[in-house]
Amino acid sequence: MFEPRPDEPLYAFLRDQITEDENRYGQKIELTEPDSDLRCKSLNINGDTAIGENPNRYKQHGFYFNSDNCIGCHACESACSEKNDVPAHIAFRSVGFVEAGTYPDYQRTNISMACNHCDDPVCLTGCPTRAYTKFAEYGAVLQDPDICFGCGYCTWVCPYNAPQLDPVKGEVSKCNMCVDRLEVNLKPACVAACLGNALDFGVIENIPENRIQAKTEIPGFPSTDITHPNIRFQNTHNTHREVTRTDDMPLKYHRDDELGKFKPVVDEKQGREQHWNFRKLLTSHESAHVLFTLCTQATVGAFSMLMLGNWLGIDAIVALKNSSAFVPLILLIFAVSTFGLFKLNMHLGKPHRFYRGFNNLKLSPVSREIAGVSMFYTGLLGYVVFGLWDVGLLNVIANIFAFIGVLSGAIGLYYMYKLYRIPARPFWNHWQTGSAFVGTLLSFGALLIAVVSVALLPLAGSQGLLQGLAAIIAIGLAVEGYGHIAHARDMEGASHEGAASYYHQVTEYGKSYSLRNGLLAFNLVLVTVIAVMGLSGVIGYLAGLVLVISMLVMAAFGRSLFFVLVIPTTMPGAFFWKNKGFVEHARATGLADAPQHGVAYERHHAFKVDELIKTIKETSVAEMLEHIRGIFGK
Repeated sequence: MFEPRPDEPLYAFLRDQITEDENRYGQKIELTEPDSDLRCKSLNINGDTAIGENPNRYKQHGFYFNSDNCIGCHACESACSEKNDVPAHIAFRSVGFVEAGTYPDYQRTNISMACNHCDDPVCLTGCPTRAYTKFAEYGAVLQDPDICFGCGYCTWVCPYNAPQLDPVKGEVSKCNMCVDRLEVNLKPACVAACLGNALDFGVIENIPENRIQAKTEIPGFPSTDITHPNIRFQNTHNTHREVTRTDDMPLKYHRDDELGKFKPVVDEKQGREQHWNFRKLLTSHESAHVLFTLCTQATVGAFSMLMLGNWLGIDAIVALKNSSAFVPLILLIFAVSTFGLFKLNMHLGKPHRFYRGFNNLKLSPVSREIAGVSMFYTGLLGYVVFGLWDVGLLNVIANIFAFIGVLSGAIGLYYMYKLYRIPARPFWNHWQTGSAFVGTLLSFGALLIAVVSVALLPLAGSQGLLQGLAAIIAIGLAVEGYGHIAHARDMEGASHEGAASYYHQVTEYGKSYSLRNGLLAFNLVLVTVIAVMGLSGVIGYLAGLVLVISMLVMAAFGRSLFFVLVIPTTMPGAFFWKNKGFVEHARATGLADAPQHGVAYERHHAFKVDELIKTIKETSVAEMLEHIRGIFGK
């Protein structure tokens, strides 16, 4: 248990006496019933089985931030980091700011932000490993880094950047509300350290002494509708109609007089010039997701077409199944699916803990996606083992595995779509995400079958199959293209961060975006011609080769754009701290080598093959065994 100092100042102690029954969202502030089994249980802080004597122990607590008083000294950051032993490159609490006006009427509004311990924590429902728990004690949302396997999904869904993914350790951690201090009636360390009396803490909806406001939003703070955060604000300044950010995010905020809120709009701080940005686009942190989603959608599509076509007695598919190309095709589908799963698993901060992804099937779309895709892979593997021998009983077993694969593949892709419908990432939270995934399933599933058929079967005898596959590819491209058009239209005119993503799309990545669109249109025309006229001779082979190359380039650019363009409902950063542009600059120029800049390279367990080989060569067998024992011992 935390030991208060003998000379602890009075302002560091909690002093709530009278509290409300409900918060402004209609949620009860008292989190348990008086006779609940949840009461009188120890939090086992540092192994101590004592129970705190705080009279409001089972009431929802929250932070109170008075922006009028905040001087931007970052003392709250320092106190939090010191108490929790947080490394220099992450912070559980951080101070950013927005500004408005010009000299002499210049305004700066600082915002100190940590976890808001929400009524509806999306980090908890999204986490596949169940590393999060919302406790009845103080309403704290706590996270266990030892359970986390470093997928980072909680950092995607949280609107307030509270969970911090450590690129070195490969795990997430966050603000724990200083529950050890609360147990002895002390406020969190950040509150006690605040020089300007800008931060306060207590039972939610209680306005501290000498304060006159308890707003739920201030300029730069994302909408409270997503999670109902437990934080209240005071900001009595007569704010200008427009406030801007000092980080590289192309956003500013306009006041909507009807709603009385500030809405994000695009700030064209980077001009309108178009760029390629190949390196940033094709080597982003999310490249593993690019490969996984493309490989999985293509293989689910190809396997489902083969199995359904055979069960439905479609002549071209039945003929393909009975041909010499079928076994290599199934093996290729299996290899591509294996590669996609491998890339995804090695993207995790702790790849050896992959099995924890099934822990939250009740709530997490990530767990459900993992379960669906894993069952698809199991069905595919079972078909590879039993379905290539053409023996009666084995065929029955193979068809059972195939049915499992087709059904679970559809389930896995549905939850793959659902996990990207994130309110905190408006660029993804659009039906076009589903149309893009379905388009890829159809177009690349059919393309995979067509490539093997052209390579291993006589062209003249495969015209019906190839024309049918070309028609499916055309449908997939048309679905994807229509979704892109609708998505661009909706994002361009949006009043949220999706509009800023669209601005990046047509400027920072404008040339790459145009190339993707041009290739999509070209592929649609070419594959339509093939569907009508078929393939024949040398010209047919060349046309097929051009189509394959063009489709692969289009997919690589399109799916990479999907990941690099998304802008979350992020809190404003400072000049360099929590500034994405500075992080990229520091890693590119070597500034990240100096820890005082607060930037670290990504050095978690997603290692490269050449680094692994080098390590094996330089490590003795005894050292390697000791390292393995250490991993599994933890």
